[in-house]
Amino acid sequence: MTSILRTENLSHRYNSTWAIRDINIEVEQSGIVGLLGSNGAGKSTTMNIICGVLNQTEGSVYINGIDLRKYPEAAKKEIGFLPQNPPLYTDLTIDEYLTYCAQLRLMDTGKIKPAVEEAKERCGITHFSSRLIKNLSGGYRQRVGIAQAIIHKPKLVVMDEPTNGLDPNQLIEARKLIREIAIDHSVLLSSHILSEINLLCKEIIMIEAGRMVFSDSMDAFNNYVQSKIMLLRMENPPPKSDLLRIQGVTQVEFLTNKQARVYFDGSHEDISERLITASVEQGWKLKEIALDKGLLDDVFKQLSSQSPQ
Repeated sequence: MTSILRTENLSHRYNSTWAIRDINIEVEQSGIVGLLGSNGAGKSTTMNIICGVLNQTEGSVYINGIDLRKYPEAAKKEIGFLPQNPPLYTDLTIDEYLTYCAQLRLMDTGKIKPAVEEAKERCGITHFSSRLIKNLSGGYRQRVGIAQAIIHKPKLVVMDEPTNGLDPNQLIEARKLIREIAIDHSVLLSSHILSEINLLCKEIIMIEAGRMVFSDSMDAFNNYVQSKIMLLRMENPPPKSDLLRIQGVTQVEFLTNKQARVYFDGSHEDISERLITASVEQGWKLKEIALDKGLLDDVFKQLSSQSPQ
């Protein structure tokens, strides 16, 4: 199977400083791949090179098997790009702007109008077709930016911080739209927000200090540092002192009247068994017991500290 995106030893230098070094990415199918890294890690440089906005110093980029540097026009027909600040011409209507974007993509004239209608429908902006973009809210401007990225039905859609600056309601709608687009397209989504990547992505690539420090599934990322915290939900919870008497339990925090966070040493299997046994014997009515997966920040810090200098 031809990879939709493949980079080989991708490197770029600004003056004497390497912004990224030996970045190897492979995206083989539809879905969302997260590109994670702190601000200044090299994410935007990587995305700009992948989209043909910037020529790399070293290495290669292949889009659906096409060498981007050798055949830029053919490769770019397979790419849709949503930069961090969408490239909107605010004095145009949505129809005028999307038609112009389709023309820039060298689409056949007869296919442009139906493509504009389809992109508007997918992004939920059909009812604003004749409205000037400058009169749209931030959330709808983002939808227009997404529409221009998918109008030519590319194999790969690249999004740089697509939910940045949106209010909570706009955020929910944007996430839903991105998931829908990922059904038919491969999406490479950049963010420095761990929770955003965790919500949207199944695969994750992490760049820190210009180097790749992680590339695997989201589950593997979550499990990189073994959790030593459990969440318990009980109908008849005991006093904190009873939980602390269980072998291996080191600390207890009650989050609500019926939910507790338990810190422990040793294996989670052993602690789970002791907690379940105690619940049965003492009538705690344990309803839920699970490892706390809220350790993304710890994983991020650990991986960041391992990045080559």
